[in-house]
Amino acid sequence: MAADVAVVGARKTFGEVVAVDDAELRVPAGQFFTLLGPSGSGKTTMLRLIAGFEQPDAGTIRIGGEDVTRQPPYARDVNTVFQDYALFPHMTVAENVGYGLRIKRVRRSEREKRVAEVLKMVRLDGYGGRRPIQLSGGQRQRVALARAIVNSPSVLLLDEPLGALDLKLRQEMQVFLKALQQDLGLTFIYVTHDQEEALTMSDQVAVFRNGRIEQVGAPADVYDRPATEFVADFVGTSNILERGGRRILVRPERISLSANGSGEPATIHDVVFVGSFTRYLVDTARGERLTVVRQRDESPLARGDRVSIAWSDDSAFEIPEAHVPEKEGR
Repeated sequence: MAADVAVVGARKTFGEVVAVDDAELRVPAGQFFTLLGPSGSGKTTMLRLIAGFEQPDAGTIRIGGEDVTRQPPYARDVNTVFQDYALFPHMTVAENVGYGLRIKRVRRSEREKRVAEVLKMVRLDGYGGRRPIQLSGGQRQRVALARAIVNSPSVLLLDEPLGALDLKLRQEMQVFLKALQQDLGLTFIYVTHDQEEALTMSDQVAVFRNGRIEQVGAPADVYDRPATEFVADFVGTSNILERGGRRILVRPERISLSANGSGEPATIHDVVFVGSFTRYLVDTARGERLTVVRQRDESPLARGDRVSIAWSDDSAFEIPEAHVPEKEGR
């Protein structure tokens, strides 16, 4: 599949801070592609380079095969959705959504038709006459989405758009956004620091650290076969152990925990009830502390219980040497 967005050798500095350091990124057309990383890792700066809000110090950016490195934001076939919605409070929902069309001098009849279509698409038909203050946070975010897609851009950029929402609404919006992306067939480039959000929604994930990209891959590959120790530790909960001179990763759900089974001896240090499962912190005889999860229908264990832990060879993944960038990103 052709790359809808290609970033080659991008570098961006802010004074002494290297925000993006020789980054290479190719986003296939029609994919939900997520830039994932902790605060200060460079993911938002990368999004701003693609949008045109920042200019790279080196490297090129192509959208749809066209070199847009020096083009201003309005000349690029992209739109951006921000966390704070950026809606005009004095305008109605319909006026907010149709603002870009009005600036482009689209005829009123055509503008009204397209606004109505896109409001129905984001499940806000009938809300066109309301003002942003009359809407919930999730509804305002959908207005921002409608405004971004009404111009039919090739690429939609989303900068932590769900960060201001509560947990339940954020989960609902994750499902809605993924379904919308599939219905539209647009390329979505999505920035988040939430690992679960990235794994849930994405076709591919690029993991950022200190201005560099540590790994790009499908969510299952990034989770099960991390390229570096940083990725293993950042994406999901990890148990990193040394066995037979190797550093290995074993995910909490891959470890069996039993009171009477065979395996390595260990002791329950703490028990955390999460709801659908229970999380156990387990101390091994080697002085390690591991995280293990068990479904609630299994026999419960208590703090201080002596147990056995085990995992299959297929569940252990050897971790490559960690890559340690020299400078902090942004």
